Amino acid sequence: MKALQDIYPAIKEAGASLIAISPMQPDGTLSMAEKHELTFDVLSDQGNGVAVQYGIVFRLDDELIKLYDKFGLDVAGANGDESFELPVPATYVVRPDRRISYAFLDVDHTVRMEPAEILEQLSAL
Repeated sequence: MKALQDIYPAIKEAGASLIAISPMQPDGTLSMAEKHELTFDVLSDQGNGVAVQYGIVFRLDDELIKLYDKFGLDVAGANGDESFELPVPATYVVRPDRRISYAFLDVDHTVRMEPAEILEQLSAL
């Protein structure tokens, strides 16, 4: 999130908006935004309704759920349900006509779209 926060002024200068969407309950997204001092919107997609529409939802397997529990990561509590479903991290550049002009997805949650690439995609619009 820090990298996105750093490029947010350039995104605004390009005439674009930055919105993060999380499956966490609304209070959780608000707490996360406050904790990281984010100045862009962080919305709650509780139940993964939007992520399902984009076809990017997966369920944590039982071994991973146990590992998360071991480290104190309460996915069910944060998301407000027992589905153990999460969205694949994704970045979309959406045109003013609401068409997606660029999509970046990687099932490895540690791999994210580079902030500079987001700015390149915006300048190409």
